[in-house]
Amino acid sequence: MRSLTEEETKVVFEKLANYIGRNITFLIDNKEDPHVFRLQKDRVYYVNEKIAKYATAIARQNLMSLGICFGKFTKTGKFRLHITSLEYISKYAKYKIWIKQNGEMPYLYGNNVLKAHIGKMSDDIPEHAGVVIFNMNDIPLGFGVSAKSTIDTRNLQPNGIVAFRQADIGEYLRDEDTLFT
Repeated sequence: MRSLTEEETKVVFEKLANYIGRNITFLIDNKEDPHVFRLQKDRVYYVNEKIAKYATAIARQNLMSLGICFGKFTKTGKFRLHITSLEYISKYAKYKIWIKQNGEMPYLYGNNVLKAHIGKMSDDIPEHAGVVIFNMNDIPLGFGVSAKSTIDTRNLQPNGIVAFRQADIGEYLRDEDTLFT
């Protein structure tokens, strides 16, 4: 497990900024409970600083994971967020979409968010911005990218796509064999 290089940190923070904006500082600059980002193989983990120091005593080949997996680097060098980071992304999200109960199951089965399923949404969501999807009880279900801005969504047909799904909590069941390997 090692620290991220400057280029890797830039790529990770750009992706996180798409979803939580300037709230990244809450992840890093927490004086009471400091956390750091660490890389193990191609996965980026968010780890308590004390635990990260203890983990240096373990050989890399013997360490499977540590902390919360925020995502992984693809072979092309891009960074993909994992559903395991939803707890932190939802806490600090800039843009949110709440879906009705009739839209929860289609979303959790891996479909995009349709206008007919929207209960409410944040004002001023731009097109192609990172959004967090909640149910009407404020339980985070996943995250994605807005297909249309808030203004364009009002004029959309009921079967029009409002947000493209990136990850949802249904992945814990659908991809349980490959999620943590």
